Amino acid sequence: MRRLLSPLLSLVVVIGLGFGLSGCVTTGLPVADTSPWQPVPLATGSNPLSVAFSDDSHGFLVGSNRLILETNDGGASWEERALDLPEEENFRLISIDFDGQEGWIAGQPGLLLHSTDGGSNWSRLFLDTKLPGEPYLITSLGRGKAELATNVGAVYDTADGGNSWQARVEDAAGSVRELRRSPEGRYVSVSSLGNFFSTWDPGQPTWQVHQRVSSQRLQSMGFQPDGPLWMLARGAQLRFGPEVGDPEQWGKAIIPITNGYGYLDMAWDPRGTIWAGGGSGTLLASDDGGTTWRRDPVGAQQPSNFTRIVFTGDGKGFVLGERGSLLRWVG
Repeated sequence: MRRLLSPLLSLVVVIGLGFGLSGCVTTGLPVADTSPWQPVPLATGSNPLSVAFSDDSHGFLVGSNRLILETNDGGASWEERALDLPEEENFRLISIDFDGQEGWIAGQPGLLLHSTDGGSNWSRLFLDTKLPGEPYLITSLGRGKAELATNVGAVYDTADGGNSWQARVEDAAGSVRELRRSPEGRYVSVSSLGNFFSTWDPGQPTWQVHQRVSSQRLQSMGFQPDGPLWMLARGAQLRFGPEVGDPEQWGKAIIPITNGYGYLDMAWDPRGTIWAGGGSGTLLASDDGGTTWRRDPVGAQQPSNFTRIVFTGDGKGFVLGERGSLLRWVG
């Protein structure tokens, strides 16, 4: 009898410790009655990676396998667009941005495109072969101006349409899996292995390295609407930084749902709701700063991993998924 009770008692203790140490964990979430998202059919099996608009209705969606689609109705429908690029090269168009009619596309390997007419025409700029890393993130900053960051954290800017580039940071951050820029020009990067992250503010000579908060490897990081950082880690963990400019302080880990899938991106919609997306159609929403969550019914129906959630300054929103999956914000 004692030998029977001993394993049972040990199991109870292990379960109790698991609940006590796990933080804010939910094994099941309610499903919302309605969804503000609408699936948009795309005639492609490529992965959308970035979206940007030159005006309220006209924009582009770019991605893997040279994917570039154009919309003239705010993203309700998309048509294939061709670029004048060598047929033998399979470019990955990873970042696109507009400031009015001034547009830029960054791709890999070694691709940078520039447009001055809202994307009607694109010209290729050939980068210096000594450029550290591959183009990763492009930000349009006005007529002839842009900022380019690479996948090793090199940051350059141009004021003459890309004819010349000036380095803004003395060293690189090392190979990164994720790199984000705030509207004010601050950067945060996640190392390729997810074992640390780095930050860089304009004017700093080098990247500042920071250790991860827990044993869980980092997946993605970015900036909250009011400036502090947010963090997604393996094990479906979310964390929020409480202060702008303080990357060492973090709130308690939040684990909205333990469904076996991690989260890949996070964003805030125009109403202030937080959205987190990830594997196997995982799309969650929180109206109270991450305390409680609900599942989105439209997201759950998509046979895709959601890799990026984008809200534009004029209120448009998109969830980008693998294999041609796209959701459009309809409010």
